[in-house]
Amino acid sequence: MSTFDSLRFFNYRLWFAGALVANVGTWMQRVAQDWLVLTQLSDDSGVAVGITTALQFAPVLALSAYAGLLADRMDRRKLLIATQVGQGVLALGLGLLVLIGNAQLWHVYLFALLLGCVSAIDGPVRQTFVAELVPPDKLSNAVGLNSASFNAARLVGPGVAGLLIAWVGTGWVFVINAVTFGATIFALTTMRRSGLRPMPTASRSKGQIRAGMRYVRGRTDIVVIMVVVGVVSTFGLNFQLTSALMARSEFGKGAGEYGILGSILAIGSLTGALLAARRERPRVRLVIGAAFGFGIASGVMALMPTYPAFAIACIPVGLASLTMMTAANATIQMTTEPAMRGRVMALYMIVFLGATPVGSPIVGWIGETFGARWSIGIGSITALLVSTGAALWARKAWDVEVRYHLRRPHLEVLYPTTRATGVPEVTARQDAVAEAGARDAADEVTAA
Repeated sequence: MSTFDSLRFFNYRLWFAGALVANVGTWMQRVAQDWLVLTQLSDDSGVAVGITTALQFAPVLALSAYAGLLADRMDRRKLLIATQVGQGVLALGLGLLVLIGNAQLWHVYLFALLLGCVSAIDGPVRQTFVAELVPPDKLSNAVGLNSASFNAARLVGPGVAGLLIAWVGTGWVFVINAVTFGATIFALTTMRRSGLRPMPTASRSKGQIRAGMRYVRGRTDIVVIMVVVGVVSTFGLNFQLTSALMARSEFGKGAGEYGILGSILAIGSLTGALLAARRERPRVRLVIGAAFGFGIASGVMALMPTYPAFAIACIPVGLASLTMMTAANATIQMTTEPAMRGRVMALYMIVFLGATPVGSPIVGWIGETFGARWSIGIGSITALLVSTGAALWARKAWDVEVRYHLRRPHLEVLYPTTRATGVPEVTARQDAVAEAGARDAADEVTAA
């Protein structure tokens, strides 16, 4: 598969371009918001930054399940236009408050919470809408390119934000972000209807959210992915917070250097996204392996003694984390029934993003109490533990054998049919596990 296959489709090209512009603005706002809280509205408080992050992601826990049902029921394009407008208005409101000099910490908390409410609805719709823009056999490629867009923006956004904060202040960064949402709205309103591939929608009936939960519970492959991603997200994917703490307290740097860390991290993330776009069908083992790699890479990063060394160590951390996230996203989407996909992705978003409100204050407290390096170290330790545990469970439950080859180092996963025939790297057993799980879950939902 070519890395940029999905860009051959007009509607996807529009989506990709619009999302790229909006993502740059989003990353600019994230950096500006954390820097505003850390340096202007608090006394270098990691806890205050953690609370802000938690409030922004907390609504995911409360609203994502319902948002997933909306994604399965409603016109996804129209729903996305509404969420883009909402996010733009909130960014503009916070920017104006800062510019007139009336912003207080509780204002930022409130806007973070409101933005989280809109984002909670936006997330499942955004994740599933891509399936309407490309043929099914290009879905993995499109998911990878979406991640590439997000991380290309991450490469540019934090650095630009750092420079703009130094030149014109945080308020204008929020205003600029508000304007960037216009690019996504333009893309959504100018798409060719003939080029859309509407997915089946769920009819209105009682118990549809519970049906989604039963479906996931019957899929052990999805459960394993959610457990691994949930733990890593809770303690490890707090880059905004940990980078701010390291730049400010460990290395004594300013806003520009803090923004550059996010851009350097995105080098690895963008590389991982482009590699993911070439992968025709990611699998559970890649999620587990990437989580283990993240644990190793983040542990090394936490030990780096100087700012340049720390910055370089961000690259493999970005690569491992992005590989884990894209593999998890694509695996779940490609193995889930279309009419159930919105609800399943919503539950995944609850685990992925909803873990942040739990983890951010804890990680912030660890950083303040034990030092900034331990705020990263806790993520490394938990990632190693959960990936190892998941691998051992999968080995026993799915009867697989894992071999490590020193020559051209790689892992080989062998299923019972593989060991019997001697043919390397057969994936039929895992496919059978996913298909059987999906069938059982569907039967249970129908029976209910």
